[in-house]
Amino acid sequence: MSFPIALTIAGSDSSGGAGIQADLKTFAAHQVYGASVIVALTAQNTTGVTAIHAVPAEFVTAQIDAVFSDLDVAAVKIGMLATTELIETVAAGLVRHKARNIVLDPVMVAASGAKLLRDDAIDAIRRHLFPLATLITPNLPEAAALLGSAPAMTEAEIDEQADSLLALGASNALIKGGHGAGETSTDLLLLAGGVRQRFTAPRHPTRNTHGTGCTLSSAITANLAKGLALPEAIGHAKTYISAAIAASDTVPVGRGHGPVHHFHHWWDKASVA
Repeated sequence: MSFPIALTIAGSDSSGGAGIQADLKTFAAHQVYGASVIVALTAQNTTGVTAIHAVPAEFVTAQIDAVFSDLDVAAVKIGMLATTELIETVAAGLVRHKARNIVLDPVMVAASGAKLLRDDAIDAIRRHLFPLATLITPNLPEAAALLGSAPAMTEAEIDEQADSLLALGASNALIKGGHGAGETSTDLLLLAGGVRQRFTAPRHPTRNTHGTGCTLSSAITANLAKGLALPEAIGHAKTYISAAIAASDTVPVGRGHGPVHHFHHWWDKASVA
């Protein structure tokens, strides 16, 4: 039996709560070996992003080739890709190595409100990455940006935007409802065959939302690497991120939007409270 390996292709978060760092923590929490391709360096903390440095495309290619030439990667998570050149570079690498179980999290804005994606790169995501992705996981503002429309406000509008994302070439779409309102947070999964499934969890009152999107998408990726079917992988990931958010206040990090508790299942909460 092969050991499950997942790869994250994303930006580095110097505060450790999102991006590459959150992805690797999440993989480890799911007992999946994590590899990484860093496409950008960010200077950030829980209060905001102060600088972004894109990694040269040729070095991103070298990282991709190094990982795939040696490791049996069972699933890939794609996070922040700040430029069209990086999007094209990553897409070419995934095609070259016949990558499978690709989860695309189209990161555009940090929890602090900082913009992480250039406007001209949105079309490149649709053209180059939608056809490769097993699943795309936009939140409500990201789904709207991908479609050039206003954020969905009702269940019917979310259904309509999911249909539109598949019409643009996505195989399966999970629109995350964390930016919505109400006592519960509901994510909508639309599968290629038209089947819809909703995943609902209680909404926890906390400001510690840094890296929630990264963590959910990497949890789905880890579950796919372990061989779970897509709806089951999402269901387990939803349970995990909800518990990580609920436990986030027991890990007081930073003065702004703190991170979720990636290792809530193992750490002794009393020792860090």
